[in-house]
Amino acid sequence: MSLLNLPYPILDCILKLLSPMDLTRMSEVCTFLRDRCRSDPLWELHMKQKWGGVIGDVAYKEWLWHITTPKEKGINQLNQHNNQNGSMGPFSGTWPMLYLRSYLEDCSYLNSSSLANSFMMALYFSLENGNFWFPAQIYRGLYFRDALVRYDSKTDNFQARQQNAGWKIMGNNIQWDKLRAPPVDTLPSVRYVSDCLQDLKPGDHIELQWKSSRDIPYDWWYAVIGHMESCNENENFCRCRYSETLIVEFEQYPLGSRMRRVKLLKNGDQCEESTGCYGGIRKLYSEEEIQRWENILSRGMAGTRVK
Repeated sequence: MSLLNLPYPILDCILKLLSPMDLTRMSEVCTFLRDRCRSDPLWELHMKQKWGGVIGDVAYKEWLWHITTPKEKGINQLNQHNNQNGSMGPFSGTWPMLYLRSYLEDCSYLNSSSLANSFMMALYFSLENGNFWFPAQIYRGLYFRDALVRYDSKTDNFQARQQNAGWKIMGNNIQWDKLRAPPVDTLPSVRYVSDCLQDLKPGDHIELQWKSSRDIPYDWWYAVIGHMESCNENENFCRCRYSETLIVEFEQYPLGSRMRRVKLLKNGDQCEESTGCYGGIRKLYSEEEIQRWENILSRGMAGTRVK
């Protein structure tokens, strides 16, 4: 029996077992298999399997912009508008004035018949080939920092850039476990609008935006909500969650440090020269996220603590 005569459900099960390269070869056999092998649901499986931990909703939105713009404006018009190599804008300007929040080094192949109508397949190979610089967050010591990242297939690692008087190289050979997809769709220069402030209580795990001065982007730090000084920490009588003030405890700082235990107002910015600027708060509900932070802290504490 020919492969083409198989019932669709059985054929799809077979195609799901193929590697990305085998799928690509299979798509060149005939028109029917081309459409089947390049379908978004099929390539979404490969995207999740390889890139799911580092690619998030923000990156998908960026990619949608890149892949639809050539169709709307025409690839030749875009090339003339940008630069000679057909890239979607240069590494210049200030965040986020870099054609949204990503960078595509070469957009000419998006006009080819093989990838023009294959959203997920085109994204997969743009990532694999290192053409697509996508938004991600990099683990830096004891916090996560926003960056633009691309994959290097030769080393199976990543290269990252950050906006600092131009898009400077932030690091090379960055390993997979140092990256994560941005958990919220908020620019690093913008204060995150928290939706959990009234529900926070002692013992809750959070991520908090912090930066050392007003004119730089925020980083994301891990902390735990603590008890007010006036509280006896008895569950039955604790009223800390009803206070307009939060006690935030940074376990990465040693006991006795002025940064170990910080008092923050639930509403309004808090920025001082001596302590830096605190932004939005994101409550952690996932045990996986909490465990990752605890692993990071344990590794950091085994080395040198933040002072």
